[in-house]
Amino acid sequence: MNYLIAMSFTLCIVLAWVFVQHLARWYAMKHPEFGPAREEGGGCGSHCSCHNSAQCQRK
Repeated sequence: MNYLIAMSFTLCIVLAWVFVQHLARWYAMKHPEFGPAREEGGGCGSHCSCHNSAQCQRK
């Protein structure tokens, strides 16, 4: 039972995050004067240092 509760909770958190991203994109589309929605994230894969020690080249 605890396993099902934990899995359901995790699924709800992921779905909530997807919904928040959708709202941010929708708001950015309706208000272009603020620019695009930022989606930099903090996990591995969003920074160059996750894969090697080289500095990120941002344009």
